[in-house]
Amino acid sequence: MPKNRSPLPSLASRRRGVMSRVVHRVWSWVQETGAVTAQHPGRLRFRRIGAGTRLAFPQGTVFGEEWIELGDHCIIGEQVSLTAGLMPDLDLGSETVLTLGNGVVLGRGSHVIADTSVTIGSDTYCGPYVYITSTNHSYDDRDQPVGKQWPRMEPVVIGPGCWIGTGAVILPGARLGRNVVVAAGAVVRGDVPDHAVVAGAPARVVRSWDPETGWQPPLRTPAPMPIPDGVTPEQLAAVALLAEEPGDGVRPGP
Repeated sequence: MPKNRSPLPSLASRRRGVMSRVVHRVWSWVQETGAVTAQHPGRLRFRRIGAGTRLAFPQGTVFGEEWIELGDHCIIGEQVSLTAGLMPDLDLGSETVLTLGNGVVLGRGSHVIADTSVTIGSDTYCGPYVYITSTNHSYDDRDQPVGKQWPRMEPVVIGPGCWIGTGAVILPGARLGRNVVVAAGAVVRGDVPDHAVVAGAPARVVRSWDPETGWQPPLRTPAPMPIPDGVTPEQLAAVALLAEEPGDGVRPGP
């Protein structure tokens, strides 16, 4: 056999390759079939699930959906838990407990625990493993296990247009304004004003917007250039290909 020719794959290797493709195709079918939408809610009966909203499969823990409203075009990642009430099968009254506005994104593995009112404003994006809760454990009685003491509950309000980083925790009573940025891993409680950046545990404001002087402290990176009007997706793809080509930094001519 010539040295430059690789040996043919064994029968066992070819079988593994076939099985791998079959498994991936079956899993893709399961994910598509198990996704929850307004047209195909499965076992879940939300108070409202908007047009274009999709809960990826597999879902996390979901209960109390009769008191949950999901806006239009929301993206709920895999293994996201959405709960209303302390436990399943409770009567929570006539009011909605958990509300997601239009275009909300909840990243994989996130939890939204609404034992009392939780509202997430439209176009708020959450990274993976974000934890939002209206309930916290009490430890007033030093003689009782913390887990057996009645929890404290306070409503949570997250304004529209926020960005909540990976692993952030939003605690009971938090009220975030419009277009707030929460850094990854931050633990947020209390009020956060509009157009603020918070970080740390506990979180504090590290950057904010001043109408006269702009961002303070000033941004360290230049603002992204907007895409000019009239540029087509094909032109953008062509520019991306040019950027990937190796060269000496000189722009090629026409």
